[in-house]
Amino acid sequence: MEQTSQVIFDKNSIEFVTVAAEYCAFIERSRKMDRKDFVDTALKILPLLYLKASLIPECEMIGEDDLETFVNEADYEMIRMAVAHVLGSQDDYLEVFLPDMAYSDTPIKKCISEDLADIYQDLKDFICVFQLGLNATMNDSLYTCKEHFAEFWGQRLVNTMRALHDVKYHSSEDLDTPGNFDNDEYDLA
Repeated sequence: MEQTSQVIFDKNSIEFVTVAAEYCAFIERSRKMDRKDFVDTALKILPLLYLKASLIPECEMIGEDDLETFVNEADYEMIRMAVAHVLGSQDDYLEVFLPDMAYSDTPIKKCISEDLADIYQDLKDFICVFQLGLNATMNDSLYTCKEHFAEFWGQRLVNTMRALHDVKYHSSEDLDTPGNFDNDEYDLA
């Protein structure tokens, strides 16, 4: 148990938890942001999230049970729709890092909102388990999050950064387009 405490209370683990919580809060506030502010903030927090995730110390799974999940399908969809609304027509981008792309004659379309919601789902579940304060589940959630970063959402994060960079610097559409999504039905905070 001593090794578990060392990993979960390691400086890099704590910094990752902090940035992951800030990312989740940012995504939950997205419905109240205009496109320019959303894109600017995303392009600052995503590289930091990538850096902090890559610095999570090595750890091993100690439990045998699946971790509890907190983000349900309705929560995921509310987040995705709020981000899609803010980005409007700038939500779509062409994916180039899919294995199927090598065999495809047509481009594969992806959505920034879906990628950010996927990252949110993993991080929110991680944060909620971590907040329970049980060393064993905190360790296992850190292990799972690190594994999912390597296998799944890390690549989505960098792909989304490329797309957001294009929105910010090469978009012909005005970034000041209001994105305020004031529908109380979608209030997660």
